[in-house]
Amino acid sequence: MKYRKKPVVIDAYQPYRGTMPDWFEKALSDGTVGDCVDGSGFDIKTLEGKMHANPGDFIIQGVNGELYPCKPDIFEKTYERV
Repeated sequence: MKYRKKPVVIDAYQPYRGTMPDWFEKALSDGTVGDCVDGSGFDIKTLEGKMHANPGDFIIQGVNGELYPCKPDIFEKTYERV
């Protein structure tokens, strides 16, 4: 069987590009998102465990407030600006 992804509007932020959204600032302050010690992006506490976001990756806030990283090429294929 084939399935199509339901249209869902998400919030996304590409660090260092544009104004930091409130939800990302909150995630930094509560420890959900942390700078890597070597300065190579961010570590994110996700539902699947800790994941790494490299510079240029998008950070996505899902429909239930969960955060996760997404590579720019996948982001561009999956999402469009609304």
